[in-house]
Amino acid sequence: MQVTDRKNGPDPAPSAVAAVVLAAGRSTRMAPVNKLTAEYHGAALVRHAVEAALASRAAEVLVVVGHDADRVRDALAGFDVRFVVNPDYATGLASSVKAGIAAVDPGAAGAVILLGDMPGISAGVVDALINAFEDAGGNTICQPRYDGRPGNPVLWPRTLFDEFDQLSGDVGAKPLLIRHKADVLGVDVDTNAIHMDIDAPADLGT
Repeated sequence: MQVTDRKNGPDPAPSAVAAVVLAAGRSTRMAPVNKLTAEYHGAALVRHAVEAALASRAAEVLVVVGHDADRVRDALAGFDVRFVVNPDYATGLASSVKAGIAAVDPGAAGAVILLGDMPGISAGVVDALINAFEDAGGNTICQPRYDGRPGNPVLWPRTLFDEFDQLSGDVGAKPLLIRHKADVLGVDVDTNAIHMDIDAPADLGT
């Protein structure tokens, strides 16, 4: 399935999928700077992922905060999002994934997990995952691919939410992707942004 970014046109119908943006990390590789609140292309880095989620078909947008939570909230002032506080953010990415998934509305069929340091992700990529998820019956993992390589964000069905409790450390949901690799639906997209994150101060100028 090949998709392109969404251009101008009517707003798409909302879905039963939530978007969870992870924004609780300590940015240890860029300390003392919190990369999520650092400026990137004229706005705080975290705003780009949140704006993409808000412009997508996602039914709601949750933002997981922890480190420097007040500044992250301030950077997103005025956005229609629901903040989820992760008090265990220092233990690694898995704790934020679990906090976000646990807070998803019980009526949601699934959740797409976005990383706050991936500013190139567009609403079109999120919608491609949601559309593929719905077309497949709403019960499968959907992961974007570019040039044959999988990337982020990943959409997870509610049927797997209980397995997130098993995660720990700083590897996010990767163990679940490995466990269920035979059941992952690859969704081809036309952007390598699914492979690109901000990890060093020099990246903020790209």
